[in-house]
Amino acid sequence: HRTPALAPDDGACMTDQISFPDAVQWAVPFFIAAILAEFLWIAIKRRGGRYETRDAVTSLVMGAGSVASGIALGFIAWAFFMLLWQITPLDLGTSVWVIALCFVLDDLRYYWVHRFGHRVRWVWASHVNHHSSQHYNLTTALRQTWTGTFTFMMVVRAPLVLLGFHPALVLFVGGVNLVYQFWIHTEAIGKMPRWFEAVMNTPSHHRAHHGRNPRYLDCNYAGVFIIWDKIFGTFVPEQGSDPVDYGLVYNIASFNPLRVAFHEWVAIYRDMTQPGLSLKQRLLYALAPPGYSHDGSRDTSKSLKAKHLARHPQDNGTPGF
Repeated sequence: HRTPALAPDDGACMTDQISFPDAVQWAVPFFIAAILAEFLWIAIKRRGGRYETRDAVTSLVMGAGSVASGIALGFIAWAFFMLLWQITPLDLGTSVWVIALCFVLDDLRYYWVHRFGHRVRWVWASHVNHHSSQHYNLTTALRQTWTGTFTFMMVVRAPLVLLGFHPALVLFVGGVNLVYQFWIHTEAIGKMPRWFEAVMNTPSHHRAHHGRNPRYLDCNYAGVFIIWDKIFGTFVPEQGSDPVDYGLVYNIASFNPLRVAFHEWVAIYRDMTQPGLSLKQRLLYALAPPGYSHDGSRDTSKSLKAKHLARHPQDNGTPGF
């Protein structure tokens, strides 16, 4: 039992046994109700998106698999965080302001993990399944990874624990972050008020993130606060003149959950085991941006944007290019 570093006078000392509710689990009834509401809205209004049965079922199975993998492998991240907790001399407590600060810093953490997920192929192999749907509705939000533990992105949370935020608190705010992101996976909501669009992640911003159009590749990584993208130069607004085309640059055209979950890992293995490659080339097939090839035969997001500008020079200088 340690004295909190900020010495709050509300008596909220931290212990190693502290616990917070599972925000995602608590939100499941809301998820179900919102999906049903969106489906009925689309069916009645005949606008605001589209549901395809096999696609929606695949997303739901991916979501269930993600929960199962979290239960089976969650002890790895928890043990790592608790090890860090034992060695840090800091303990910030659990005041409202500490929770709020942890939420904001964790959202910054999410931005960078998400950016790595698009710029490092090893991490992309885990994240790619979330982008594999060619539809965009609330079930897409549930299309989550089964292999996140193997990307080792848990290390990006290490600074939060070392700064004195208890691991249970860090995981709690991360869960709240994911709950927030659920509602932005929809076409049924257009633009939010301007002040909200300026600060928060919204359906419009996240639709752009899910686009396979050259303009929208590698943009809008935010979880909750879109300000991170504006600060780090990755913000691209949704353009009415360039409707979002959802999915992957090269779609896998499969509703098989196993293929959705593992196809990029298999592709990495095949690329790395090609004959005649140097060690550097083998490593780059895992660590370089998606689309890297040792002979330049494939396109990265950068080359796709360059090819688009070569065909459409009038777009030079417009958002996304």
